[in-house]
Amino acid sequence: MSSTPHLNELGEFLRARRGELSPRAVGLPESTGPRRVAGLRREEVAQLAAISTDYYTRLEQGRMPASGPVLDSLAVALHLDDDQRRYLFGLAGKETAKPRRRTLQKVQPQLRRVLDDLTSTPAVVMGRRMDVIAWNPLAAALVTDFSAVPEKHRNYVRILFTDPAMRTLYADWKSVARTSVAQLRMEAAKYPDDPRLTALVGELSVQDPDFRQWWAGHHVATLSVGTKVLHHPVAGKLSLDWDTLTASTDPDQQLVVWTAEPGTPTHDGLRILASWAADRDLSAAPPE
Repeated sequence: MSSTPHLNELGEFLRARRGELSPRAVGLPESTGPRRVAGLRREEVAQLAAISTDYYTRLEQGRMPASGPVLDSLAVALHLDDDQRRYLFGLAGKETAKPRRRTLQKVQPQLRRVLDDLTSTPAVVMGRRMDVIAWNPLAAALVTDFSAVPEKHRNYVRILFTDPAMRTLYADWKSVARTSVAQLRMEAAKYPDDPRLTALVGELSVQDPDFRQWWAGHHVATLSVGTKVLHHPVAGKLSLDWDTLTASTDPDQQLVVWTAEPGTPTHDGLRILASWAADRDLSAAPPE
């Protein structure tokens, strides 16, 4: 069989798979108006896979081949199972590639002990992709009840953009969110083939125009130090310094702590928040 029929069949396969997916199935908001196509639109698949709509259109039309990384992204965007993924790579004439499955990150014991000892300081442990993998009760009281967030969605950037409460919690939400996108860019540079990161970027690009614009800006930043002003519904206005500590046993885990100078209104506010959290019985991340 010539290469052209393979490309045509590849396009037909992509069209069939996107036709089977609803926006809700891939985490996109349902449109209020009528949809002219069954399933996902081409531009939605392209955004989920972090490629241009024109590129994806050419793939569906059988007018150009696809690279391995693009096939990886499309397999994630279209929720392909292992058999469908192998078939996709075969149609593209690529060596069958097995999805890279990273082991589930678990908080390092040393960082767990630090979290347990920080009773008056909010702290979280961030892992790959800026996933929140551990926290203490005061962090849950300060930011959000992380235990109520499904584990697969327990990502700091995702929470910033999808939880409406974050936009009122942070005094300068746009600055905080823009910086988080730049930090996520650094994660993408370290793990360019991470399917979960690709899926996260695609989902947020479709859902939020600010994320889409800032991601396209290619700005980068690292987790380091800074100050954030929060308007907390219980503790009031808080001006918190934040710092990070990287685990020597796993450089992909960073302890992020928020502190306030003793004697300041913010320091008093954290004490009030700690008392409130104890009354609400907000818990830390469950032990591994």
